[in-house]
Amino acid sequence: MDHAFGRAYARSLAADLVLGALGSVSAAEALERGTPPRQVWDALCDAMEVDDAVRWHYRDARKPKKPGRAAR
Repeated sequence: MDHAFGRAYARSLAADLVLGALGSVSAAEALERGTPPRQVWDALCDAMEVDDAVRWHYRDARKPKKPGRAAR
């Protein structure tokens, strides 16, 4: 959230934005109830109309291959 919205605004959104897709609770409340973080992030991105480049920023990052491992 910090990457997408900045630290201060991300904290405010997490606490104050009610996400209907998660049962009308905030992101912070949803996480406290055990909702998977990916589900919370997706609901937040939908509510805030976050573009795909930001939404998928970390999921698209490729892990470097370990040396000496053959591709399968």
